[in-house]
Amino acid sequence: MGGLAALAREAGHKVTGCDAAVYPPMSEQLRSLGIELIEGFGVDQLALNPDIFVVGNVVSRAHLADGSAKFPLMEAILDAGLPYTSGPQWLAEQVLQGRHVIAVAGTHGKTTTTAMIAWILEYTGLQPGFLVGGVPLNFGVSARLGSGATFVIEADEYDTAFFDKRSKFVHYRPRTAVLNNLEFDHADIFDNLGAIERQFHHLVRTVPPSGRILVNGLEESLARVLHMGCWSEVRSFGAAISDFSAAGEPDAFDVLYQGRTVAKVKWALTGVHNQLNALAAIAAAGHVGVSPAEAAKALQSFENVKRRMELRGTVALQGGSIAVYDDFAHHPTAIRTTIDGLRRKVGPGSRILAVFEPRSNTMKLGTMKAQLPWCLEGADLAFCHGGALGWDAHEALAGMGAKAQVADSIDALVGQVIAQARAADHILCMSNGGFGDIHRKLLKALEQA
Repeated sequence: MGGLAALAREAGHKVTGCDAAVYPPMSEQLRSLGIELIEGFGVDQLALNPDIFVVGNVVSRAHLADGSAKFPLMEAILDAGLPYTSGPQWLAEQVLQGRHVIAVAGTHGKTTTTAMIAWILEYTGLQPGFLVGGVPLNFGVSARLGSGATFVIEADEYDTAFFDKRSKFVHYRPRTAVLNNLEFDHADIFDNLGAIERQFHHLVRTVPPSGRILVNGLEESLARVLHMGCWSEVRSFGAAISDFSAAGEPDAFDVLYQGRTVAKVKWALTGVHNQLNALAAIAAAGHVGVSPAEAAKALQSFENVKRRMELRGTVALQGGSIAVYDDFAHHPTAIRTTIDGLRRKVGPGSRILAVFEPRSNTMKLGTMKAQLPWCLEGADLAFCHGGALGWDAHEALAGMGAKAQVADSIDALVGQVIAQARAADHILCMSNGGFGDIHRKLLKALEQA
């Protein structure tokens, strides 16, 4: 929604927005664009008299325990019969119409892969528009209209709005669709993996016959999606036998097209997951005329996305500095691959302290709590913020023994980490929220200690 606001502002509209507890980097980006942020969903905002209200999917018809509406502004909009639409619908009608849309879908890697594709197209002079669910460091903003024919968009499978329960991505009608991976997630709206696969097939149905679908060849779930029916050209990536594959380590590898080396990537990113993201980005750029060699050259200057293994600071100690990182990982698979990527970077001799917050709706429900020991096993120590959960984090992590600790508050969690940290450690903080500003608190506490 922040990216939509930025696009509307760039298009010349006056834009305001309301939410609860907006946090960086989006809050800072919006204010820098001159977009007023209003805390809460008060009815007094009707006085702004906008042409239209663009409604995000956080808004619902829910009521609080005292019977009052959780979103009184929405109730007032409905009562007054005022015009409103969903974010994806507004985007489809006002921005995407008539452009070559490259949509990136998947349980993991959407933000990074979308940012990669946008940077490849920018580097090669195609001046794309884009909407990314984060802030790509190469651009400094999460969205722009662009003057070229292409628009690159992060295509989320989460539902559109309280009045439109389809996945967001069915609105985008891409000509190039990237299916990065597919696992069970969003347990608050999907009953099982099959339900998500059905939504992905709805996306496949919208790709024109002259379009192209790029699919991760390692994913059985995506094979099932395409087996439901496909009416477009398909290219695969990732598997040993696929159109696009890689040979070498994730930070320096050859790109192979149908077994023949066509490019080389050497960059600062780590992890097999980013290697797969790169293959997807190179394949997608190829559909709009960018050669693999040009795309690979662009990726060498790709700076990643804020909150993707972002180094927030270091504290110098005798014997080596302690580094504190921020990462958006919140699904067990993402946590595991993020830790693995950092392990490949720092080597087996350095300690990794994983500090995480089960904050997503799926994690709060406890649907994936049994996977936590598995996803954290690559870390030397694990620290979990267990407050406000409907399940017992102590019990879920009991199998890790002394390697895992749980705290019910951020301050207590910081205390646990500080008590265990030592010179040359790498502290990896993972959450899809602001995490109580734990990164700054850790750095401050380390300096004091």
